[in-house]
Amino acid sequence: MDKLTRFKEIIAQYCQVAAEDMREDMRFREDLGFSSLDFMSFLGEIEDDFDVELDEERLIDINTIGEAMNMINGLQGA
Repeated sequence: MDKLTRFKEIIAQYCQVAAEDMREDMRFREDLGFSSLDFMSFLGEIEDDFDVELDEERLIDINTIGEAMNMINGLQGA
């Protein structure tokens, strides 16, 4: 399974949108309905699953699935 597919599967656990229906331009709060608590729980799961440490200052600028995936790829050196 590729990283983007796994990433979308994790997102799907926190919203009512199926992983296969997600687009990279979808916004976490506006399009997927994430609450602040959902987002924090999601971030912890991302850190564990992708073995990365997220920088809280950079997270402020993350709004979409694509932006988040780009950040993870950058942290993993991909």
